[in-house]
Amino acid sequence: MTLTARDIRHKRIRKKIIGSQEKPRLCVFRSLKNMSAQLVDDINGKTILSLSTASKLFKGKFKQGGNVKAAVMLGEEFAKQAIEKGVKDVTFDRAGYQYHGRIKALAEACRKNGLKF
Repeated sequence: MTLTARDIRHKRIRKKIIGSQEKPRLCVFRSLKNMSAQLVDDINGKTILSLSTASKLFKGKFKQGGNVKAAVMLGEEFAKQAIEKGVKDVTFDRAGYQYHGRIKALAEACRKNGLKF
């Protein structure tokens, strides 16, 4: 198996970032068609919240789930659901993706709607 530059960056980032129950890790994944985000408690090994543009909540709201507009909508809804679960502070894990485009749009939408990182 050959590692891509993103895989190498992701391994390097994950050595330093650990999510706890008080400050979980906000992990982002993007594909060509969709995006997903998760709140993960690494110490207990549990996922607190998971949301994707492929879920029923977002079906029909936009043409494609893999664009900046969909990332903004995902970030807004994700922040609202995280705050409902009592999470305000998170550690952002960009999973080796460069911080621009959809990743940046999702992060800024989360910040705008109340998450701190």
